[in-house]
Amino acid sequence: MNVLVTGGNAGIGYFVAERLASAGAAVVLGSRDAGKATAAARAIRDRVPGASVRHLPLDLADLPSLKSSVDSIVQLDAVVLNAGVALDDPPRRETADGHELMFATNHLGHFALVHWLGPLLGAARIVTTGSFAARTERLDLDDLQSFDAYDPKRTYGRSKLAQMSFGFELDRRLRAAGSRCLSVVVHPGGALDSLTPARAGVHVRSASQRLLGLPAGLLLHGKDSGARTAVHAVLDPDVRGGQLWGPRQFGLRGAPHLEQPHAHMTDPDTAEVLWRRSVELTGVDPMASLVSAGPS
Repeated sequence: MNVLVTGGNAGIGYFVAERLASAGAAVVLGSRDAGKATAAARAIRDRVPGASVRHLPLDLADLPSLKSSVDSIVQLDAVVLNAGVALDDPPRRETADGHELMFATNHLGHFALVHWLGPLLGAARIVTTGSFAARTERLDLDDLQSFDAYDPKRTYGRSKLAQMSFGFELDRRLRAAGSRCLSVVVHPGGALDSLTPARAGVHVRSASQRLLGLPAGLLLHGKDSGARTAVHAVLDPDVRGGQLWGPRQFGLRGAPHLEQPHAHMTDPDTAEVLWRRSVELTGVDPMASLVSAGPS
């Protein structure tokens, strides 16, 4: 099994890659930072001797670069759309293309990436990583890039909601086209660094940080546990397209659990407008390549 994990060099993406490698998958780490990807690959091999893991240079904020980025990939059984940017403070930041950075990286980059990966996916699983933060947000379809009202936390939540909306809409379109690809949406719950085990060169956790994080462990978990939903969506044969998987306990921690998505995440009218605007902003349509690739 060949799996691409975007943002696989750090955080939840790293632990998704580590767990998949432990299950025998050949893992491709999509990352714009070669040094961090090398460290992540080394950490995985230290824990999984003989693991097949390599780096794919990938910068989701640089839309024109994505087509050539995937040239070295021959075939994929799954792609985990995980990479993301979360800014804590103003001012609003833009990519070189003039797109708001979080919306561009978290949503537009993945939207375009699926288009360029389309011919390589066959009957693959496309797993989109959303966020608990999307529950309380709503998309402003007249201001998707937060020109008028920029608040970092709100903009981040909306960018993750856009990802989730895309994942559910992608499933609807794949089903209508008779595709064998599956689009599944997941979220990691409340995943904290202080509850995440250390990995050499990837994540450092001091004894004091571990102790300070213990009380939070009653409700939340580490990024290693948060990765379980995406791994489940990739590997479990009973997973179906259009599903949402999150942690079992209050959606915040625990084993993967099938959730009922909130109505605003699956609203087809909102998704239709978001899809159309995303095509306009990226210049590509994922379904064009997925359908032209044909069944496999």
